Amino acid sequence: MSATLRNSTIRSGRSFDLGKMNLRQLWVAYLTYPTILLYFALIVISVALVVHLAPGWVPLAASVVAVMLVYPLVWYLLHRYVLHGQWLYKSRWTAALWKRIHFDHHQDPHLLDVLFGAPATTLPTIAAVTIPVGWLIGGWGCSAAAFGTGVTITCIYEFFHCIQHLNYKPKAAWIQKMKAWHVLHHFHDEDINFGITSYVVDRAFGTLYTDAKSRPRSPTVFNLGYDIKEAQRYPWVMELTGSAPRDRPDGARPSARTDRTAA
Repeated sequence: MSATLRNSTIRSGRSFDLGKMNLRQLWVAYLTYPTILLYFALIVISVALVVHLAPGWVPLAASVVAVMLVYPLVWYLLHRYVLHGQWLYKSRWTAALWKRIHFDHHQDPHLLDVLFGAPATTLPTIAAVTIPVGWLIGGWGCSAAAFGTGVTITCIYEFFHCIQHLNYKPKAAWIQKMKAWHVLHHFHDEDINFGITSYVVDRAFGTLYTDAKSRPRSPTVFNLGYDIKEAQRYPWVMELTGSAPRDRPDGARPSARTDRTAA
């Protein structure tokens, strides 16, 4: 491990705590994280397939643009209706999936290992969304381009998602705004601001909020509705966690102060 990350104060168990890391430490962790390295490898393979299959510049560009347009909408729908849905934890067969892909992240938003999506779930989803788009535009060459574009966007999403939970104030005003809106999603109301780098779809669907004072703080912002009562009815996530669901992560600030900070 790099000396930059050999600091026990930035670790929480086996994971890095973004709330205690600086930007340099994030870059090292990000560029050496196995999931990100896998994504990089898949991007290189996708580029090689595009070169080999030579789909032509026009369909190639169309595939890339199509994925760039579709991706924010797909992310929004998955984030709002699947990751924040309650049906996954109500089945013993999907409880572990829901716990890993989103519940753990809201229980402790700063832990790096649960912030990154698991390749076993992200890659099939990316493939299912992007490959048909590329195929319809120009066959397998465009499918490779579309998939590579989807993985590239995912890498960008993951990095900015880390920034949004990092102990760091971005210099660029647009990143500050993006971070502040995502903080509202995690610390004020889980039913707003579902985007990561773009909130165009949130604006279109009426879920964009930029001021904590515009709506009351949600009592389920940290547990996504999986509270003690729900855990007693559907115990599988709680059993996997080894403890009852928390109403706030360890070290969270009092509600009023958190709301002022998020705003």
